[in-house]
Amino acid sequence: MSTQAQPKGTVLVVDDDEAVRSGLYWALTSDYHVLQASSREEACALINDKEVEVVVSDLHLPPNVDDIAEGLALIDVARAQDPPLQVVVITGSDSKRAALEAVKHGAYGFFEKPLDSAELLHIVNQASRLRQLEIENRRLRDELARPPGFSPLLGSSHALERVLKQARSVAQTSATVLLTGENGTGKEMLARAIHQESPRASGPFVAVSCAALPETLIESELFGHERGAFTSALQSRKGRFELANGGTLFLDEIGELSPAVQVKLLRVLQEREFERVGGTRTLNVDIRLIAASNRDLEKEVKEGRFRQDLFFRLNVVPLALPPLRERPEDIPLLAAFFAAKSAEKHGQSTPELAPELIEVLQEYEWPGNVRELENLIERLVVLSNGPTLGIEFVPEKMLRALPGTSVSDESTLEGAVATLKRKMIVNALHSEGNKVAAAKKLGISRSYLHRLINEFEIKSV
Repeated sequence: MSTQAQPKGTVLVVDDDEAVRSGLYWALTSDYHVLQASSREEACALINDKEVEVVVSDLHLPPNVDDIAEGLALIDVARAQDPPLQVVVITGSDSKRAALEAVKHGAYGFFEKPLDSAELLHIVNQASRLRQLEIENRRLRDELARPPGFSPLLGSSHALERVLKQARSVAQTSATVLLTGENGTGKEMLARAIHQESPRASGPFVAVSCAALPETLIESELFGHERGAFTSALQSRKGRFELANGGTLFLDEIGELSPAVQVKLLRVLQEREFERVGGTRTLNVDIRLIAASNRDLEKEVKEGRFRQDLFFRLNVVPLALPPLRERPEDIPLLAAFFAAKSAEKHGQSTPELAPELIEVLQEYEWPGNVRELENLIERLVVLSNGPTLGIEFVPEKMLRALPGTSVSDESTLEGAVATLKRKMIVNALHSEGNKVAAAKKLGISRSYLHRLINEFEIKSV
């Protein structure tokens, strides 16, 4: 029979007296992972390196044990963490004034020597609970600051609306979802929207890029590890599955998982339980899994790179996000939104979009999809710094997407660009002497050069 293991927080005890540290250790170790330090310097190193929740510290620390300066400095370091650590100070019965000074520096509370284990554990429990509340409040504030639900997924095209309609339906269930689509189509944004519109919205949303995790660490990152599981495992650590308990786990680029991890993931999806790396306790989790891939997983299955049974487990509700080139009618709305967003970011007025720019954007193929469009619009906003975004700073590769441009008055931006292109072609033809060499110099194909020569009515040279 499996049991739900209660996660332990980490407490750092700081005192130059080894006997005191030992007493603190045994008073807390049944409920917490306990780290020890004998000085402020050692304590600060552990705070920077470990995931500490509460610090229990004497105020009189070396090298200046006659005053409380080192202890107060440690409180300042602990409270400066993000989020701040809670600090409980140790004081003698004749040092209440020092303890009150510590509280002014941000300490949660204090207890007097000699050690009372029950009193200590009560104070540490209260401090730990307060820090968890601070973390939860911060998470909720971040969620509220983010546009809710499906509103960030802009567009009214049939291709996008069909996907969003399915996503809204599946959001109300706990069904596993598999998102597919090219890079930059917004898979993580859709996964987050499904979570925010689901009954799990108050729980955590944990996103993991499987492609970004080293193969040697991915099991530890997903399932956690116990202390001593490997050389650098100095303390137990929760994995992403535990962190997502009660909420949604988003596994991006799931096609990058090794066969060994695929097997373990399949078991978690089937049983909703697992063991940490190096552990024997069975942990249960209540999560909703959303996976994503820019690969064709059915093809990966046929070629033996992805387990068929895992694919079936993931592919309960498949949603395919369309590439931007399949919904060009959404581009003006997206471009206007990104222009306003970038202008606000850089302290500028929101610019208008010139008609010729819209034409270029809708003709381009967008291999990087929405992400590429957002980056381009921000670049244009920064470089143009004016009331209108035109094609002056649009890359040449995008201008080539236009079906044709006639030479016009150089007083207009469109005419100036066309004139410049004509001059470049004429110069290349004169300097190289033939069309093959000219096309190579211009970085375009010979057929495209022929088309431009006809469009600009360039006479033979």
